[in-house]
Amino acid sequence: MSDPMEPSTSKSDPNPIIGPITLLHPRREPFEHGLLPIQKLIFTDPLQALIPLKQKLASSSSSSSSSTHRVNSDALADALQISSEHARLILDTLASVLHSEPDPLVNAHPDDVGSVGSDLRDLILFLYIQSYKRLLPRSHKDSAAVADVWPSTSAFDGYLSALSPLQLVRSNTRRFMPSQADEEAHQLSYLQKHLANIISLLSEPVEGEGEESLVLTMEGFEHLGFLIQFGDKGSEGIPLSQAAPFFANSDPDMPAVPVPASQVLDWLLENIASSLEHITDKISAKENGPQGGSDQDVAMADASSSSVRASPSARNCCFIEGVSKSSYVKQASDLKHSSVKVINCHDSVIYILAPLRYATIYGCSDATIVLGAVGKAVRVEHCERVHVIIAAKRVCIANCRECLFFLGVNQRPLVVGDNHKLQVAPYNTFYSQLEEHMTEVGIQATMNRWDEPLALGAVDPHDSLSHPAGVSDAQAESAAQLDPDQFTNFLIPNWFEGESAGSTKDNPFPLPDAYLKSQLRNQKNLSEIKQILREAPLEENRKRELSCALHVYFKDWLYASGNIRQLYCLQVEFEIKMELESV
Repeated sequence: MSDPMEPSTSKSDPNPIIGPITLLHPRREPFEHGLLPIQKLIFTDPLQALIPLKQKLASSSSSSSSSTHRVNSDALADALQISSEHARLILDTLASVLHSEPDPLVNAHPDDVGSVGSDLRDLILFLYIQSYKRLLPRSHKDSAAVADVWPSTSAFDGYLSALSPLQLVRSNTRRFMPSQADEEAHQLSYLQKHLANIISLLSEPVEGEGEESLVLTMEGFEHLGFLIQFGDKGSEGIPLSQAAPFFANSDPDMPAVPVPASQVLDWLLENIASSLEHITDKISAKENGPQGGSDQDVAMADASSSSVRASPSARNCCFIEGVSKSSYVKQASDLKHSSVKVINCHDSVIYILAPLRYATIYGCSDATIVLGAVGKAVRVEHCERVHVIIAAKRVCIANCRECLFFLGVNQRPLVVGDNHKLQVAPYNTFYSQLEEHMTEVGIQATMNRWDEPLALGAVDPHDSLSHPAGVSDAQAESAAQLDPDQFTNFLIPNWFEGESAGSTKDNPFPLPDAYLKSQLRNQKNLSEIKQILREAPLEENRKRELSCALHVYFKDWLYASGNIRQLYCLQVEFEIKMELESV
């Protein structure tokens, strides 16, 4: 946990600004899961673009009260001159990263999101940060060697993909990727630069004193919670109004007196400066420390290789990193965090059988990754030849190649960036607590939009690269549907039978008819083949030859299909059972 900061005072200042009680942090969710590659949302000058937009939306909103303006999808589409499809996507995305769980948009039924709409102030902040540029990964010390093992096969690779997955992760460490501290410092620097504009968009002029005299109400100030927070417990941190000296002791039965916007700005800038100083010291200490360090990484005694890192973050996120040619299992009882990041995992099977808010899969290859139930958003980025099995509210796929996604999702899968040969299929597995976890995070099994991928831009305007003129209008390659004859169920081994009993006995997402018929047909064919083999009048030597031939073909199929990875699970399951029996 971060060290608390002492209040700062100055003898030369008769009215000192109260310093931070604890560190201010940017909320990562809007920056990691809330950016959309829609060109009409990228403003060269966000302030000048959003002032008239705010006025237009306020005049057409669903409330006459200035404090409760809500903007529905029709008004949003009209104001931004975008399609109703994109307006709905904005509201869905905003709902997934909102800081306020009681907000009507967060709790709206999927069919009602467009009519419920968003709070105008949250929407304005969401639109403002679409100008944010992500931090680029650090270059590798031996870029020539890295490029040699990751051949570039796309004509667009030079400018569409910042770096290939292997360039980012084959070093088997995050040392050459943006660390969490680097990203947080980058986000804080962005907020520091734009905070004056952001506060002015939330502020109101004092009646009779003109636009130059702006004040911020306590309610308006709380909306800054979309971008910043105090404390280290994510959404459970200290409420902004309780952290601020000018609102902390307000009478809950009386409306708080608005505060000059300049006073709020000065106080927040002081907090940001303190946080940046703290992070800079942390980064310097890490860079000058032992070469093997990684952000609070702790090696796991696991069936996986010794290079595996599971990093419990102070900011409510768990990192699973470096799993190679192994199986890795995390159940709900193992996770004390609401978010997970799976980074740099190869030739492995990863099971995260727990209810989560957010999940990120980054830079993995030749792996199978199963995510239990994710109630907010999943992002899969820079992966190659990965099978991902997800039950989630929404998923975004970016810059991936030859990946197969088995989806149980309530919103349309979003496909962005430089993707190649992606396939989608209906959800294909279960574990005993799946339905319990889905209910906990709000996923509906009756609504699965796996087959409605929405492809946006092939170029991400939020990266820090320069792109050739005209490329920004190119559309990302979408995902094809898996042939029903290629669809198979995925079996999750029950390592700890009896310890985590649940009620789920089958896949909770109904299969489409074509996939169900194919599955029944395959089961029937298998039964018939078994019967033929049992009844075949073969001599012993011929039976052995047949058995060897089947074994060879089965082995070839395991490698060709990628299912060889599942043997890692069987090995782990056997080792665990042997260990339990020896106790």
